[in-house]
Amino acid sequence: MMSSEKQNRILLIACGALAREIMALKKANGWDHMDLQCLPANLHLWPDRITGAVEAAVIENRDAYGGIFVVYADCGTGGTLKAKCAELGVEMVAGPHCYSFYEGNEAFAARDECTAFYLTDFLVRQFDGFVWKPMGFDRHPELIPMMFGNYEKLVYQAQTEDPALDAKAEDCARRLGLKYERRFTGYGGLKSTLAAL
Repeated sequence: MMSSEKQNRILLIACGALAREIMALKKANGWDHMDLQCLPANLHLWPDRITGAVEAAVIENRDAYGGIFVVYADCGTGGTLKAKCAELGVEMVAGPHCYSFYEGNEAFAARDECTAFYLTDFLVRQFDGFVWKPMGFDRHPELIPMMFGNYEKLVYQAQTEDPALDAKAEDCARRLGLKYERRFTGYGGLKSTLAAL
């Protein structure tokens, strides 16, 4: 039988790209009843692996917590993550991806920006490791127009006020040959979703 202490604890199974933001929210709001387990952020390079990794983490931890919440949106899984979470009886963040829930799912959908490329604080920090090198731009810059030719702007959705990150995001846009736009989203839907727990 689960102890009352464990029964009152919530495990957040999250994308590693959200770790810093979740830890900041936990600290700022005194959410000491939440524990965090992050899966590797680079699973986004292979979205078909996200659902299985989440499932394994839920199964491994379900007997140790009163509740488990999955801090992933669909993230390119084509609905399989949502279906698996329903099958496992756990909830997850609503929305297609973090860009949407940071800005607010309704507001993001209303913009209908199919020619925008988005970065968050995490992706600005990790631009070379998650965008530049995996796409081969460090070795083959001639691929940039082929892969980004239909994009018009880079939108940096800032979670924090950090001039160094702003400058780096603007440099990312320059490197990709895109116009630059900065939007301060803060933690957006991530904060409200976790607050509800």
